[in-house]
Amino acid sequence: MLKFIKASLLVLALTGTTVWAVLAVYFGDSHNSMVQTSVAAVIGLFGLVTLVSLGFSRWRKRLLVVYSILFAAILYWWLFAIKPSNERQWQPDLAKLPYAIIDGDTVTVHNIRNIDYRSEFDFSPAYYSKTYDLNKLEGIDLFAVYWMGPAIAHTIISFNFGDKDYLAVSIEARKELNEGYSTIKGFFRQYELTYIVADERDVIRLRTNYRKEPPEDVYLYRIKPNKESARRLFLEYIRKINELHENPAFYNTLLDNCTTAIWFNTRVNPGHLPFSWKILLSGYLPEYIYESNGLATRLPFEELQRLAHINPMAQAADQSPDFSQRIRANIELNKTIQSAR
Repeated sequence: MLKFIKASLLVLALTGTTVWAVLAVYFGDSHNSMVQTSVAAVIGLFGLVTLVSLGFSRWRKRLLVVYSILFAAILYWWLFAIKPSNERQWQPDLAKLPYAIIDGDTVTVHNIRNIDYRSEFDFSPAYYSKTYDLNKLEGIDLFAVYWMGPAIAHTIISFNFGDKDYLAVSIEARKELNEGYSTIKGFFRQYELTYIVADERDVIRLRTNYRKEPPEDVYLYRIKPNKESARRLFLEYIRKINELHENPAFYNTLLDNCTTAIWFNTRVNPGHLPFSWKILLSGYLPEYIYESNGLATRLPFEELQRLAHINPMAQAADQSPDFSQRIRANIELNKTIQSAR
């Protein structure tokens, strides 16, 4: 039984490392070529031969040694030769990186995106700069965007500076020109990480009004941190935004994505949300925050979720200058319901 267990683990290890090595070489440094494809095929074939050799004691040890050296070389190349960069030919909506200048209690954010959309892929890029007073930071809202069932969502944080002033931050994979998103590619250093700092009429309206294949459902939840926690979180976002502006980093489908990055940023606050599988399955994040008493409501979650759906309001508001206020109509209704109860 012990020999069977050892053999099974070795088979699993060989299979897993071979698949990883093949994909790592195939994807390379964002540039697929015939040479890469050929080398990846050779690696896959050698991995298969090594797997078969496990049944032959004469060849097993030699091939395992050679395979281990080969895999170590590929891993070393992948870790140290593939570098993130801010100097690529980016998609137009991802071309400019935001950055900010902190001066006491004021933060001036540059390259806030405010694209004018005619359709999802037909738009005119636009950016502006704005100064925010940290003393006016009142709270934080969470947007959860669904397009493939209840388990997976794209999450966006929006900071409320009062006077109907909101600043949204969407953590995404920064894609090159004519490059699509692939979950598998996201594991293999194919995308840089970017924090899109945007007007809500851009980053939210894109998802509620213009994305059709597949359509996206957007839900808005109000989080209830104290002012000091909200300030610390905002400044942590600014720190990361400035860091990525100077030193690019890779996006990772599992470890550094739209939701795990939010959780890592919230760790600046004492008593932050403990890690949970509901952070990895990001569609359940709003429910997890609700269960942890982190949402500003006493309504049952099912009722809150119904009120949180903003697509109809966003579609009605469209290009209206008070877009952010109109998509929050149900938050005010939520307050009214709770007051009545």
